[in-house]
Amino acid sequence: MKNERVHATHYRTHRDAKADLFEYIEVFYNRSRRHSSLGFVSPERFLLDWVKARQTKDAAA
Repeated sequence: MKNERVHATHYRTHRDAKADLFEYIEVFYNRSRRHSSLGFVSPERFLLDWVKARQTKDAAA
């Protein structure tokens, strides 16, 4: 994260740094970035696929 975000950005205040890092983690890293533990898909895509599979399974039951 330091290489991807912190070292590439100049923050005016500690508060600005905290706000930017929170947004980076919540918007990009946790939602968009592909994770190896999820089969190299984003958490958002993983959740959508899981919900769709669940709905299909429930409809078949």
